[in-house]
Amino acid sequence: MIKTTVNGDMRSFDGDPETPLLWYLRDELGLTGTKFGCGAALCGACTIHLGGQAVRACITPVSSADGQQITTIEGLSPDGNHPVQVAWRDLNVAQCGYCQVGQMMQAASLLKDSPKPTDDDINNAMSGNICRCGTYPRIRAAIKQAAGMTAAPEKGAL
Repeated sequence: MIKTTVNGDMRSFDGDPETPLLWYLRDELGLTGTKFGCGAALCGACTIHLGGQAVRACITPVSSADGQQITTIEGLSPDGNHPVQVAWRDLNVAQCGYCQVGQMMQAASLLKDSPKPTDDDINNAMSGNICRCGTYPRIRAAIKQAAGMTAAPEKGAL
C-alpha cells in the first residue's frame, strides 16, 4: 500500500504502483485541476509538486509518491490566493487556459527556489511548459509580479 499526503490530507493507494500520478489524482481523488496534455512530460500541463519539487504527473508513478507530500493546484492555496494565482488573475494571463495550471505550478516552484528570479531563471524554469496560445509575455509578467518585482496593475488597466 502506498501512503502519501495530497494537499494536506493523508491518502493511500492499493492499485498498480506504476499508475501515473496524473490518473491517481484525477480518477481516484477527483482532483481534476491537473491536466493531461501530451502524456510524455513534454508540455507541462500536468505539473504538480512532489516533495516540494515540480514534476510531471503524467510520467511519475504513484510508487514515487510513497511517503511524500503532493500538492496540486487545488492545494496550492486553500482560497486561491497564492501570489502566483493572484498575479495570473491580475494580469489575465490565461487565454484558452488549458496549460495554465501547469504553468502556475511550475512558477510557484520557481519562486520557492528563486524568490527574485532573473529573466534567465524564468526562461530556464518555464522552458518545459508549453502554451499554444503564446501567453509567454503575460506569464513572465505574472511571475515577476508574484515575486514582488513589479507592482500589481491598477484595476481596469489591462
